[in-house]
Amino acid sequence: MATWFLIIIYLAFISLGLPDSLLGSAWPVMWPDLGTSVGAAGLLSMVVAGGTIVSSLASGSIVQRLGTGKVTLISCFLTAGALLGFSMAPSLIWLIILAIPLGLGAGSVDAALNHFVAENYQAHHMNWLHCFWGVGATLGPIIMSAYLAGHNSWRSGYTAVSIIQFALVIILLVSLPLWNRIALRRKPEHAPDGGLAEQSDVMLHASGGSARTNILGIAGVKFTLISFLLYCGVESTAGLWGASYLVGARHISAETAALWISLYYAGITFGRFVTGFITLKVHNRVLIRCGQLIAIAGAAILLLPLPGKFSLVGLILIGFGLAPIYPGLLHETPARFGKENSAKLMGYQMATAYTGSTFLPPLFGFIATQTSISLFSFVLLGFLILMLVSAEQVNRILLNPTKSKAMFLD
Repeated sequence: MATWFLIIIYLAFISLGLPDSLLGSAWPVMWPDLGTSVGAAGLLSMVVAGGTIVSSLASGSIVQRLGTGKVTLISCFLTAGALLGFSMAPSLIWLIILAIPLGLGAGSVDAALNHFVAENYQAHHMNWLHCFWGVGATLGPIIMSAYLAGHNSWRSGYTAVSIIQFALVIILLVSLPLWNRIALRRKPEHAPDGGLAEQSDVMLHASGGSARTNILGIAGVKFTLISFLLYCGVESTAGLWGASYLVGARHISAETAALWISLYYAGITFGRFVTGFITLKVHNRVLIRCGQLIAIAGAAILLLPLPGKFSLVGLILIGFGLAPIYPGLLHETPARFGKENSAKLMGYQMATAYTGSTFLPPLFGFIATQTSISLFSFVLLGFLILMLVSAEQVNRILLNPTKSKAMFLD
């Protein structure tokens, strides 16, 4: 039964990933068809991410009232209906309206499932959970690319994905009783290794061993939140504007660009699958650092004046490098900052991550509209370097108990 429960959670994350990559892969065809500007995709992504911020902040009370199973079911239904509406939307205004339930549908279930897995399962389950998000995010552009090539219709692509979402709704509805049964029988598997346990002890001693009312006052939290903001900013910016960059700056066809963006998400997916096994032997901190360096190398390849096919290599490397960062940071939360702080902090982290998704892609869209889409690689590289600096600052704080205690007292 526990195995079936995990499969259901994984399916829920497929449903989260499917819509995330559709807009970016379809946008080179959508905006001329709708008679809007190339930068309008940033506005849509802002509305979607804004909805996820609101629902993720409210996720604690919502899950407490309805339960994780019902929240997941309602979330999937909202996204399925919104995607069906996208396929029929006659104008940008309608897309903006439909982006609201699309965002609200993602936030609560995302925060709830991440918190549950972080507290009750080992690190490899968190990586595989987000691997299945990558499965959905990879399938989205593949489906869209097929419809663009065969029918030149982005609307049919959205319809196909909405049908898949409604199928997942049926699976979640049938399995709803299973959530309560498993919730009563589950046993926490989360057992941080020695290094993380020592870090957690430092943080608990400094904070007096109890939950903090001022979460932002915990040593390292602010830099962690910056890392989340920049991570989602990079991931969303690459997914939303990657196809437009390939078409506008590298002169690649729209259907090929959509396919290449699916391979970017495939890099994230495959990376998280592999990382799930590596976490059994290698510390999360090491994996996060290595992932950041690989992503920086991928962005540097995009920056160089190389033949067009090297852009695909760069995008795959960025995706593969991003793979361990987000699930690794999430899974570290209870061990780094204490279980008694993790539920509240998880909501903060999700909200900050979605803030990155909300503002950084539109910011680049504005820059690209005013200047050139060719700045895409420069912006990605800058975000990645700042994320590496923030993450390393957290590591330095956690590995220096004296400094950590001083920051708590401040």
